[in-house]
Amino acid sequence: MSTRRKDRRPPKPPGRPRLLSEEVEARLVAASRTGVAVELAAEMAGISRTTFLRWMARGRAEIEAREDGEPPEEEEAQYAALYEKVRTARATAAARAMANIRRVADGGIVTKVTTRKFRDSVTGDIVEETVEDRTSPDWRADAWYLERQHREHYGKDAVVAVEITGLGGPAEGGEDEQHVDLAALAERLDKSLFSVEYPPELEDGSVVDAEIVN
Repeated sequence: MSTRRKDRRPPKPPGRPRLLSEEVEARLVAASRTGVAVELAAEMAGISRTTFLRWMARGRAEIEAREDGEPPEEEEAQYAALYEKVRTARATAAARAMANIRRVADGGIVTKVTTRKFRDSVTGDIVEETVEDRTSPDWRADAWYLERQHREHYGKDAVVAVEITGLGGPAEGGEDEQHVDLAALAERLDKSLFSVEYPPELEDGSVVDAEIVN
């Protein structure tokens, strides 16, 4: 039998109003749907953070017990329902936030719409023209996503692993040992990985136009 369920609190005295009411549950779910922190969601519902977390723990324990094949406990049903609703609400908030981040990264968000009317010089008709200003793609949104979702590769503490063939052993096709200048290699890696170098003519501004040739 599963041991995941936690010890239950003693039943409340008869006649005492139940703290987890439909109104409190609705406030918790609505706050969670916005993506606010657990503590703020609890404040918006008028309860303490500890109480909210305890309810969620009981709900999770009940759901896990059911998944293990144990019969449902009627007194824990309200906490199980709360846990599922809050979990879904927070996942919805995360998905919405992620969609907004993708929009910023891709660009194309309309920021301004300008409409003007003028008379066509050829036909004499009144022509209406609408111009939209849109945002440019923002690489920082992609960087934010990679840093948090793929921290092991793109996080601030990620380690760049470099494999140096021939280090400490004979070079391919020869008997001589291949020596590697680690200091020079580190300098080259630093320039290639963490900086962008431009030709001198671009740095000093002498080039004002250019053509891209495939």
